[in-house]
Amino acid sequence: MTLRIDTVRIHRVARPLRYPWRTAYGEDPSIDGIIVEVCAGGHSGWGEAAPLHAPTYSPETAGTCFHVARDFLAPRLLGARLEHPTDVGPLFDLFRGNPFAKSALEMAVWNLFAQARNISLAALLGGKEQPVEAGADFGVQDSLDMLLDKVGQATDDGFSRIKLKIRPGWDRDVVRAVCEAFPRQTFHVDCNAGYGRDDLALMRQLDGFGLAMIEQPFGTRDLIDHAWLQERIGTPVCLDESVTSVHDFEQALAIRACRMLNIKIGRTGGIATAVRLHDMARDAGIPCWVGSMLESGVGMSALIALASLPNFAYPGDLFPTAAHYDSDITGPLSFSEGCRFMPAGAGETPIPDIARLDAVTVESCSLETRP
Repeated sequence: MTLRIDTVRIHRVARPLRYPWRTAYGEDPSIDGIIVEVCAGGHSGWGEAAPLHAPTYSPETAGTCFHVARDFLAPRLLGARLEHPTDVGPLFDLFRGNPFAKSALEMAVWNLFAQARNISLAALLGGKEQPVEAGADFGVQDSLDMLLDKVGQATDDGFSRIKLKIRPGWDRDVVRAVCEAFPRQTFHVDCNAGYGRDDLALMRQLDGFGLAMIEQPFGTRDLIDHAWLQERIGTPVCLDESVTSVHDFEQALAIRACRMLNIKIGRTGGIATAVRLHDMARDAGIPCWVGSMLESGVGMSALIALASLPNFAYPGDLFPTAAHYDSDITGPLSFSEGCRFMPAGAGETPIPDIARLDAVTVESCSLETRP
């Protein structure tokens, strides 16, 4: 099947959160990003990237994504004849970096092909159409009591693992208190690159709490330092921000910088690269799991489909709408059973309600091929 791209619509959005998302890199009252629609042959596909408002998690922002997608990526995509979604990557190779911007358009093309072929995105990726397990995540809270209450509720709800965001001043004592209060629960911590070699003593203390992993403890480009740390602690080091490409992961594997891998579609430039990273981790004997940027139903549906691949062995950052939003542009997204999501079937991929999308849109544009 060949599809010729005839229309690209891009929306820069800011979606208010129910509770601020606090991490080592700051606080976000909303999740900012872009929502993209790509059309061809009477079909359309939607994609999303949510790099946040400021260049804190990565160098990209919602504003830069909108600019790069509108002025550089979409013009390359318009009029292109694609035989498979993996054809998108080479079109964008001319432009350096900007993985979030690239991923939104590429995700839309994957969904476009799934719609045109009348199959699910999970099937198009080679995944299994069966429930995938989700974990619970908690950013820095107003108080320890507030965190304990939320962890208790998540445990009662049946989540099999819980991630705790930590940062200097909200780390060792918080983790100890939570682990002691819920000794049978599986926890891991996410440092969001907030620490360095000088924090080895803290890392060794965290190593004593029986955590499933310590996620991204050091700086984004500090692969050597992560390898140094992994040699000194028994808890698996998990890389997140440090792996934005296949090449990054090749280097990480070469120096044994991690024993777990978080894979985010936005951070790695798209679904095709995410699948390659999954396969590399599988071949290296390293479990991986799906990370998120608190996407809407558009992006979350793609994450759920990705999580259906076999080496995603740890519950992912997959969230129902009510976990972070009062409402969503695609309507409510809920678990299918317990704390699990069923990947969307053929023709079931969530699409935005236009009125809801317009309500959170900061700016938008539409580009079309000439007749």
